[in-house]
Amino acid sequence: MGIYNVAAYITGYKDRAAVDLCLQGIYRQTHPIKSVYLLDNSPEALSVSRDRISTYWHQPENVGIGEGLKRAIAQALSEDCDFLWTFDQDSIPRPDCLETLLKTYQQLVSQRRPIGIVAPTPIDCLTGEIVMGAVFKRDRFLGCEPSVAGDFYECDAPITSGSLLYLAAARAVGSPRVDLFIDGIDLEYGMRLRQHGYFNIIASAAILDHHFGNPLQIKLFGIENTVLQYSALRHFYICRNHTYLETRYARGLFRLTGSLRRIKYALYEIVKICLYNRENWQNKVRSCLLGTYLGFRGKLGKM
Repeated sequence: MGIYNVAAYITGYKDRAAVDLCLQGIYRQTHPIKSVYLLDNSPEALSVSRDRISTYWHQPENVGIGEGLKRAIAQALSEDCDFLWTFDQDSIPRPDCLETLLKTYQQLVSQRRPIGIVAPTPIDCLTGEIVMGAVFKRDRFLGCEPSVAGDFYECDAPITSGSLLYLAAARAVGSPRVDLFIDGIDLEYGMRLRQHGYFNIIASAAILDHHFGNPLQIKLFGIENTVLQYSALRHFYICRNHTYLETRYARGLFRLTGSLRRIKYALYEIVKICLYNRENWQNKVRSCLLGTYLGFRGKLGKM
């Protein structure tokens, strides 16, 4: 396998220990990393060691995930890198993760398939479950499960963390959307790559350990479910951005069914908040309602 120039990028926010663990996972890769970038969105700068961080941005006003990815892509392109490996701070790649991703990329390129993203298999550290990439079906995003056993499979949009972005594809389609701010950026960008003819791939053997919120297992209306303990801010952006994206990707009658699904989702989240996540519950309820309303109207940006 050839040596590719790979830059790694982390979005950090308030948690030094998580950023340190993510950095350690990056440094111990069996394939060399050319550069490491860190965007620190914390009000107070994280006191992480910067000896091996090539580029550090401190943004105390929190510029969001989309802006961070935009900067990292531009920086990696200026350094003539082949790939940008993107991370949330809550993820730790296993030592052979990058090597496996690059081998998968090389295998697919030899078959003349244009690749946008090669992503690992994220495993939730608390539940042991696989965090699936997404496919868009009719009026909504669904978790993508491999249809057959194999070394890799396609999806529309892998999660941001652990995704290995081919920078030639990024140059062709542009940067992720800044106005989505902190949620759904991976969905929009993955779909845009697909619409431009690129394939997004999940490599089964590349493993990423990922902390996916604070899950609480519940049974509501006879259905087993998982409640993630989100803040009011996160509820707002999830409801707004997913409503915006799903109602824009849906076509014909599916726009109506998609709109009804988003209303149902907001109401279901409100019920779960009132029953199981009551801290600051009034703001969380307002966030679900306001986010859904603004998503229908297409009002984006940081709020």
